[in-house]
Amino acid sequence: MLVVVSPAKKLDMDPVAGVQPTQPVFRERTRELVTEAAKLTSGELEKLMKISPNLAKLNHQRFYDFGSQDRKPAAFAFAGDTFQGFEVATLDGDALRWAQEHLRILSGLYGVLRPLDEIEPYRLEMG
Repeated sequence: MLVVVSPAKKLDMDPVAGVQPTQPVFRERTRELVTEAAKLTSGELEKLMKISPNLAKLNHQRFYDFGSQDRKPAAFAFAGDTFQGFEVATLDGDALRWAQEHLRILSGLYGVLRPLDEIEPYRLEMG
C-alpha cells in the first residue's frame, strides 16, 4: 500500500530531536527550481502564486536563502490538518520506518517526498 498526500502550506520548522533525516530523491531538480524562482521579484511571486505581498516577500527571501536555512524532516515540518492528524511526533521507530516506506508527499518544489526527507521552509503553489 502507498498513501499519497499533499503538502501543507503551514510549516513548523522548530527543531526535532532523535530522528535520522533522509535526502529527497529529486534534490537536483529542486535546486534547479529554486535557482529559477530566486530570479523572480517578490511582486512576480505575488502575481504568479496569487499570494499576499507579505507572503511573497517571505518566500522571495526563502528562495534567495535556500541551502542555508534550517531543515526538518517533511512529516515533522508540515503542520496542516493532515499532518496534525498523523501525530508523527508520537510514532515509534517501527511506525516511522513503515511510514517512510508507505507514505509519499507530493510537493511542487521537491517532487515526491518521503516522511523523513529533509526540507527547508518554502511555499510553491501547484495549482
